[in-house]
Amino acid sequence: MQKLFVLTGAGISADSGLATFRGEGGIWRHYRAEEVAHIAAWRRDPRLVWDFYSMRRGKHQEVRPNAAHRALAELERRLGDRFFLCTQNVDRLHELAGSERIVHIHGKIFESKCDTCSRPPFFDETPYPSGAPLPQCDCGGLIRPNVCWFGEVPFEMDTVLDQLNQCDTFMAVGTSGVVEPVASFVAHLKQRREPLEARPIRTIYVGLEEPRNAGYFDDLLLGKAAEVLPELVRSLGSASTASAPGSPA
Repeated sequence: MQKLFVLTGAGISADSGLATFRGEGGIWRHYRAEEVAHIAAWRRDPRLVWDFYSMRRGKHQEVRPNAAHRALAELERRLGDRFFLCTQNVDRLHELAGSERIVHIHGKIFESKCDTCSRPPFFDETPYPSGAPLPQCDCGGLIRPNVCWFGEVPFEMDTVLDQLNQCDTFMAVGTSGVVEPVASFVAHLKQRREPLEARPIRTIYVGLEEPRNAGYFDDLLLGKAAEVLPELVRSLGSASTASAPGSPA
């Protein structure tokens, strides 16, 4: 293994107590995405959107990383710049576990930004529930969560795609295989004409249920990420040491 690209979704944080979106008890069984997580919803009713994200901020403050987050952080320490993590999650559990080479493609729950001016996003744990004034920027615009909603372009796509095209091993953890563009990452790799150094690209999935795009994965490891991932990471760490540049093949 020369370069590992890891994609994580809500399933990796489920063992920490954060609800997934589409599974049993998932967030979208209780809320309509188009009412609280769409750019049109923000324009229509920012108060309702902030009620939803204030609730989520409160829940996110209560949780801690689980064994799956810690395993990936340990693998990153072993691989260094041969490791890259792209997460769909807006939580901070990867960072709390020690991950550093990471892009939050859907933003961060504890950041806010102005919906009008170019003020950079800023750290913000404040809840703005019903009864509290909607937060405003000095420019007069409204402050919104720094997350990517439906109808918006995911963050840092150039960096993510560059890292994806360099990898020879792809691991998806706890993703549904439904949400684009990330659902197409594994298909893109399998259809790539010239794999890195002519090596076959290995694709691995870890999660409770088969994802929608299961047919593109070489290995499907079904189970809780916090239980499956630590052992998998140990095996990948050993394999990567043996195949690292300068090591005997």
